[in-house]
Amino acid sequence: MDAINSSRAPEPVGAYPHARRHGNLLFLSGVGPRERGTKKIPGVELNEDGTIKSYDIETQCHSVFKNVKHILEEAGSKWENMIDVTVFLTNMKDDFATYNRLYAEYFKSANPCRTTVEINCLPTPIAIELKVIATI
Repeated sequence: MDAINSSRAPEPVGAYPHARRHGNLLFLSGVGPRERGTKKIPGVELNEDGTIKSYDIETQCHSVFKNVKHILEEAGSKWENMIDVTVFLTNMKDDFATYNRLYAEYFKSANPCRTTVEINCLPTPIAIELKVIATI
């Protein structure tokens, strides 16, 4: 299995690659909305103690979808090759409608299987993370 690290997606927050290729399948690690080369999270305003003061789920969705696209392309795949997406939201009640609307726009051409789950928190102060499987 080949480990793949993107030069355009944000650096992983742990000891793992952006993706691994196995045969014609590509497995992406969890991808969030951070920007490469910085700790900046689009759409997030933090308190002095690092906790979330406010966030904009729409801005985070645009950013995380862009990061997934970067990883897919650098791994030799493309957006339309996604076959399964698991989405983690930290606030299903407030964020699902916006996320679902944007997902419908972005994923129309790919139409992968999808699972969306609410979780308590993510490793960084983000509100959304995607886990993707695609073909190459």
